Amino acid sequence: MGYHHGDLKAVILAEAATLVAERGADGISLRELARAAGVSHAAPAHHFTDRRGLFTALATEGFQLLTAALAEARPQFLDAAKAYVRFALDHPGHYEVMFDKSLYDDTDPDLTAAASAAGTELNSGVGTLSDPKAAADPAAAALAAWSLVHGFSMLWLNDAIDTAGDPVAQVERLAAILFDG
Repeated sequence: MGYHHGDLKAVILAEAATLVAERGADGISLRELARAAGVSHAAPAHHFTDRRGLFTALATEGFQLLTAALAEARPQFLDAAKAYVRFALDHPGHYEVMFDKSLYDDTDPDLTAAASAAGTELNSGVGTLSDPKAAADPAAAALAAWSLVHGFSMLWLNDAIDTAGDPVAQVERLAAILFDG
């Protein structure tokens, strides 16, 4: 890629997301990211300190992107469900890191704020469900809704289900089955 000017942190995060999507987080090093960006091996450490710092920043960015996607999809749960799945499939590198707490510092204040904001956005969609059971137990409805979209996304990304067809249409069909009161 070769870094020339601009925001090195953003360049490294983008490269890290690409590499994680291609081959998983295990084989990613700051040295490799520096080489891909065309900078000294010490340059990424200036922004991230170490791999844990890199993945904390990548997860934070992922939750921020997810929050924006969910906010843009308002107001109905079905809109949020489709936006969640689109995000997961469009950002598989971020998504993998976001839900593997062994990779990052889950006490980082920026990360916890970003994850909380994403949860709040998803829950606001759940609040629009007309299902009487969802209205009677909003916490369980939120967990069920997240389980649906997260589980579906993980199954799709890991080729554990038939990935023929449109994943967004499929999750829409599943949500209608589970949440049509």
